[in-house]
Amino acid sequence: MTTIAVPKEIHAGETRVALVPEHVAKLVKLGAQVEVETGVGFGAGHRDEAYTAAGATVQSDREKLLGAADIVLTVRKPSHKEAVTLRSGAVLACLLDPFQSPDLIGALASGGVTALSMELIPRTTRAQKMDVLSSQASLAGYAGVIVAAEQSDKIFPMMMTPAGTLMPARVFIIGAGVAGLQAIATAKRLGAKVEAYDTRPVVEEQVKSLGARFLKIDLGETGQTAQGYAKALTDEQIKMQREAMKRVCADSDVVITAAQVFGRRAPILVTSEMLDAMRPGSVVVDLAVESGGNVEDVEPGQIADRRGVKIVGLPNLPGCVPVHASQMYSSNVTSLVEEF
Repeated sequence: MTTIAVPKEIHAGETRVALVPEHVAKLVKLGAQVEVETGVGFGAGHRDEAYTAAGATVQSDREKLLGAADIVLTVRKPSHKEAVTLRSGAVLACLLDPFQSPDLIGALASGGVTALSMELIPRTTRAQKMDVLSSQASLAGYAGVIVAAEQSDKIFPMMMTPAGTLMPARVFIIGAGVAGLQAIATAKRLGAKVEAYDTRPVVEEQVKSLGARFLKIDLGETGQTAQGYAKALTDEQIKMQREAMKRVCADSDVVITAAQVFGRRAPILVTSEMLDAMRPGSVVVDLAVESGGNVEDVEPGQIADRRGVKIVGLPNLPGCVPVHASQMYSSNVTSLVEEF
């Protein structure tokens, strides 16, 4: 019988869990023995009793839990210390952050552990149900807009009152991938006037279908990779892009950046000069802060005030909605285990 272990997340501020009781029951029904660490699901609203009822064994000895497992499912990558406790032949599936974790990758390889990086799930039809990046990015886009609305000194929708008409907030979203598109949809639902930009012309139709205006900037040859990510721009293209975006930022109440280049540091899209052009009371939310940030001098983990402009650099925005973030992540990894 295959033993699947789910340890409690130890990364600071992580509220998600890799497997929820609903999917524990599914794996147990398939014949797996599921063991979870005490308190594993508290952050996502799941008590130990729910895991027991689903057929899991609750284990308080973390080292024993990890050392005996055939498959280990986590959200975040393990520490180097814990990686070496995994037995040879075990399978680890998590957000491995492989490009930034050479020592960890080396330790896992030396220990004979098969490590599956959930970020590298291909964007194919067969693998769609395992696509953790898309499921979590969608929630990041939603949460980013909610945080922006909370930090803004304006309401989002237009409102007609006896005291006069309040005009809708202007929201500019840079990057129309999964996170950006969800941010557009959420901002529109809240009643904002939304404009969006992406270097990939192919997403213009998607942006418009959500009711937003697509900002067109003639940069010459651009496009996307086979995996659907934006290609890196030349220095000249970046300069042209920034000039056009600066004008839009100056007129916006909220700017949300969601642009990443796969396997590389996130590109700087909102410069200090662009921030200087924005009105006091404006809000900038950087959804790419964990991969370096799209906003110049963004402070990871902080909401900073820069001459009256709030710059939100909060990491792990999916963790702001851990119940649904865990539900989606759990569904993704359960599909992975079922498939293979």
